[in-house]
Amino acid sequence: MELTIKIDTRKKDAKVFLEYIKSLSFVTFPEKEKEPVYDKEFVKKIKEAEERADYTTVNPDNVWESLGLESKN
Repeated sequence: MELTIKIDTRKKDAKVFLEYIKSLSFVTFPEKEKEPVYDKEFVKKIKEAEERADYTTVNPDNVWESLGLESKN
């Protein structure tokens, strides 16, 4: 028999309970597959742009000047 339990590990009692459960020989914890942080299509577009090298590097401290948009007074 399999059982799924959700435990709010922000609470002290829950942490103690979880440590106890982990110590039991008949309890296993399945590995959770990490979901990708970024959309696959987005990552693909970024990698393609890096290969083409037809992009502009922007200085975050001075965006307007990096883009050549700073007006000269």
